[in-house]
Amino acid sequence: MVEQSSEVHIAETERRLAEALADVTGAERVPVDSHFFTDLGANSLVMAQFCARIRKRADLPSPSMKDIYRHPTIRSLTAALGEAVPAAPAEAATVGAAPVQAATAPAAPATVPSPGRKAPPALTERGKRLVHFLCGTVQLLAFLGYSLVSGFATAAGYEWIATGSGLADVYLRSFLFGGIGFLVLCAFPIVAKWLLVGRWKPDEFSVWGLTYLRFWLVKVLLHANPMVFLAGTPLYVLYLRALGARIGKGVTILSHSVPVCTDLLTIGAGTVIRKDSFLLGYRAHAGRVQTGRITLGRDVYIGEKTVLDIDTAMGDGAQLGHASALHRGQAVPDGEHWHGSPAEPTRTDYVRVAPARCGTARRAWFGLGTLLQLFLVYIPLTVGGVYMLFTEVPAIGNRLDPQTAPLKRSELIPDALELSLVLFCGFVVLGLAALCTVPRLLALVVKPDRVYPLYGFHYAVHRATARMTNIRFFAWLFGDSSYIVPYLQGIGYDLSRVEQTGSNFGTEVQHETPFLVSVGSGTMVADGLSVLNADYSSTSFRLARASIGPRNFLGNNIAYPAGGRTGANCLLATKVMVPLDGEVRENVGLLGSPCFEIPRSVERDARFDDLRTGDALRRSLAAKNRYNLRSMAVMLGVRWLHTFALTLFGLVSVDLYGALGHVVIAGYLAVTLAFSTLYFVLVERCIAVFRGLRPRLCSIYDPYFWWHERLWKVPDHYLNIFNGTPFKALVWRLLGVRIGRRVFDDGCYLTERTLTTIGDECTLNAGSKIQCHSQEDGTFKSDRSTLGARCTLGVGAHVHYGVTMGDGAVLAPDSFLMKGEEVPPDAQWGGNPAVDMPQARSLPRGTGQATSTANASAATAS
Repeated sequence: MVEQSSEVHIAETERRLAEALADVTGAERVPVDSHFFTDLGANSLVMAQFCARIRKRADLPSPSMKDIYRHPTIRSLTAALGEAVPAAPAEAATVGAAPVQAATAPAAPATVPSPGRKAPPALTERGKRLVHFLCGTVQLLAFLGYSLVSGFATAAGYEWIATGSGLADVYLRSFLFGGIGFLVLCAFPIVAKWLLVGRWKPDEFSVWGLTYLRFWLVKVLLHANPMVFLAGTPLYVLYLRALGARIGKGVTILSHSVPVCTDLLTIGAGTVIRKDSFLLGYRAHAGRVQTGRITLGRDVYIGEKTVLDIDTAMGDGAQLGHASALHRGQAVPDGEHWHGSPAEPTRTDYVRVAPARCGTARRAWFGLGTLLQLFLVYIPLTVGGVYMLFTEVPAIGNRLDPQTAPLKRSELIPDALELSLVLFCGFVVLGLAALCTVPRLLALVVKPDRVYPLYGFHYAVHRATARMTNIRFFAWLFGDSSYIVPYLQGIGYDLSRVEQTGSNFGTEVQHETPFLVSVGSGTMVADGLSVLNADYSSTSFRLARASIGPRNFLGNNIAYPAGGRTGANCLLATKVMVPLDGEVRENVGLLGSPCFEIPRSVERDARFDDLRTGDALRRSLAAKNRYNLRSMAVMLGVRWLHTFALTLFGLVSVDLYGALGHVVIAGYLAVTLAFSTLYFVLVERCIAVFRGLRPRLCSIYDPYFWWHERLWKVPDHYLNIFNGTPFKALVWRLLGVRIGRRVFDDGCYLTERTLTTIGDECTLNAGSKIQCHSQEDGTFKSDRSTLGARCTLGVGAHVHYGVTMGDGAVLAPDSFLMKGEEVPPDAQWGGNPAVDMPQARSLPRGTGQATSTANASAATAS
């Protein structure tokens, strides 16, 4: 009888799920054994709508998109989810939990005051507005004060250099002034940190308040100091120690993401942290900043594009793979290898290079050599070069010394025009020529598949090659067009027999070395590709070829390592973790971290295939090339006009210097920032004809898509300056974002501003992204994404198009919220792809042991 009752329940669940899917797809009937994608022709967007509809029904189990892909029929899905019986909240949370969820710590709890601290009284609406306004005012005054002091110091320094006689005297003065300036810029954040904060402690405080202002000031000074450029050298480790971090011997940190709460960071000896990793020591959650410890034991390996949330730990010898994350409360036991988001155990070994002899003496000599090179070459040449520009260029020199040849103010514009053209065109032409020649010579020094010790001649050459060939300007200029192909080939990429599509690569592509990147014929890359063709340990590195197969499509924000186990005709979805073990995947799609297989393509993506071959392709590609050439010309003109305006402002400042003194020079930074912001906002709005975008489904050979691509080329690097201030939301609003009041944005990026809606008092963390489009092979899709009031996006979280997050919803760090998902109000989602993560879930095995072990060993090492 029990078996019969169970069969009845299963049959009833299948019937209800089939009816719901038929309603979503518009079909009369859905057979329980029909494949969602191959038989029914559904796609991920349709299935996300199906999941959202089922989630609202109490009489049915709640599937996730991962369940849909793993069990692509009604019958298999029902069997995986279990019987549809009414469940208590805690029971419902565990129904159908995927393995990735089993290793997940609870999502962040509701905001509570720190131990021993009383909860602050709730502010009225008027009080919130006042605090928000006062915070922005103080931040503006701090910026103006910093600009004023910097201007006075710069003007006084160049006046002193100008009194030098002879080339040697000018060099010596440039060395002293530049060296002292460098030391002051590096020391000031340390002094400010110890005076304003003292030692960081686990804490929690509201954004926009007095405590937040002190936190923000220290964070901004750390991000603005020149030591950031020395990441990957022993000097950077010493600098973090001066800021309070406990770091052991032989630690290598390649990430440029500066830890802010350094006293809460403990790193054991022999640990290596690769680039594009986040270990900030803080996060913003529900309108409050939370600080917490990050503890890494000895000989730990942290992969590329990873996120370590607060209150996480890794034991001795532990590894965390690329494109992975540790959520709050997670810890990796001693010697274990984890990967995924949130991370789970794996057998993959991510340290793939043998160690080499690299002791303290070698690190000391490399650090000393870096300092000597910096102080004796780069700083004097930079400071002295600017001085010589001031004195040797008549447009500037005669204004500094009007007694020589008085100039009329009517000559300002012609002088600025001439100078800006020379500087801008010289950078474009000479820079492109240098990129195609100098790195090729340097590449002869460092051989592939050979192990080299860190912090030596070969390491310095490798760093120089990586820096030169990763200049973003040229990828920005040529990306999203046919002309990115010859550019990448020119700097060293092996692109096989190119099948030109007009969109082979996006505007963001980076690598360790361009000479060991192979991309198969017919492959397209959307944007944000990072090729990991160098392996590191804490003592050595090795270059290795990274090969991407033919007829692949790579989505956004992907780290592709050397040895990636993908072959021909693969779809690599956005934020996917490329596998390093197992069989070579071919003719499939891969999604998630850790990845799993999905269909390579669906019917909706094939509707424009007729435009991708024959005469139709030749005509469309020729038209797209002409449009892209115009876009490139427009963007070059936009960038040059900006350079011209900044040059004009500089000449005006020099011209007024005698009348108003140092105040003019001091105000230059503030004036140029305000101008640059308004200028690029106006450019973007003019290209959009002051209208909002509309959801579209079209071919990449549709003129609408070409126009949409042009919007992506408008420079927006200025946005980072406003992170963590009320002015960031104001700039978004000027760009067309429908954004609410008192939104805290610590570094979020919005690709389609006018398709994005953000509610009141949302919290957006560093590295998060809302992307309202997708390009899959030859098809472009876009739709609106909406965040309700008081939503939180974690560090590195990625929200796709067509998404709705209810009021108070939370997306965990490094999560990928897929297209079409609907997150209920106050829900806590996380993972890649994101699923519901109730608070009732238990901590992963070994958490307490790993935490204590890592704390003890790392503290001993330091």
